Amino acid sequence: MVIYVVESLTIIMQSGLIVAVLGREWVQVKRLSPVDVILTSLGICRFCLQWASMLYNFCSYFNPNYVFWYYSITWDFLNPLPFWLTSLLAVVYCVKVSSFTHPTFLWLRWRILRLVPWLLLASLLISGVTLISSAIRNHMKIQIISMEHFLRNNTMVERLKMLLKKFALSQPVVVLIIPFLLFLASTILLMTSLSQHLEQMQHHNTDHSNSSVNAHSTALRSLAIFLIFFTSYFLTILISILSILYDKRSWFWVWEAVIYAIVSVQSTSLMLSSPTLKKVLKVRCWGLEAA
Repeated sequence: MVIYVVESLTIIMQSGLIVAVLGREWVQVKRLSPVDVILTSLGICRFCLQWASMLYNFCSYFNPNYVFWYYSITWDFLNPLPFWLTSLLAVVYCVKVSSFTHPTFLWLRWRILRLVPWLLLASLLISGVTLISSAIRNHMKIQIISMEHFLRNNTMVERLKMLLKKFALSQPVVVLIIPFLLFLASTILLMTSLSQHLEQMQHHNTDHSNSSVNAHSTALRSLAIFLIFFTSYFLTILISILSILYDKRSWFWVWEAVIYAIVSVQSTSLMLSSPTLKKVLKVRCWGLEAA
């Protein structure tokens, strides 16, 4: 439990730093790149989601028989957003950085900067749709609890429980898998493009090509690490929602600590993907070293 709290506070500080630095940049220059806009949105989402996670986890753990539907609805609304925002970030990087010459990529490369605000709005609306299913699910839970006290025949209650279970399992499949597959496809395409470009540059032996080869190799390693951690995050969240591989009560805090350790590393990778954030971090580190 202590490890989970420390990890949660770390993620909150990371998210707050992302929002503060990029918000200050926006105030100073009156504009942000599409990548920084997505990172700012992701930082705000992660900041709110982590507080909601702490409230919901502690309340549901210490009062397992009480339905905290306010926190549950907030969690259901915020939880899909990081997946959609991360997949959008992967799409933007893939379109802008990849060297594919297919007409679809050329059209997207020309339009992607204008589409980012609309795609952010679409991500928010898709997450908002989950509020409807969350409200229905929580209403069904309350009805089942009330029916258990008044009905002697539990056949109807058991049928409602089975219906609720199927409904609860279908939501993450739709809400989480679609953005994850979009992220997976974009990242694999970007890594394929960088690998092809790297093979072409390795045929040249100039000093300039050597520096480009090193830059491409570093980018490929960073993408591979981020792909591994985001896939791990997706799988742990999916297993946690389905609750099929572990006893949720006895392993609850261990599982939560594993999930948010992955999130903390992922947040660090996202911070390093922004030139603005990297510049601020370097200045702060140099200032500490000088002091």
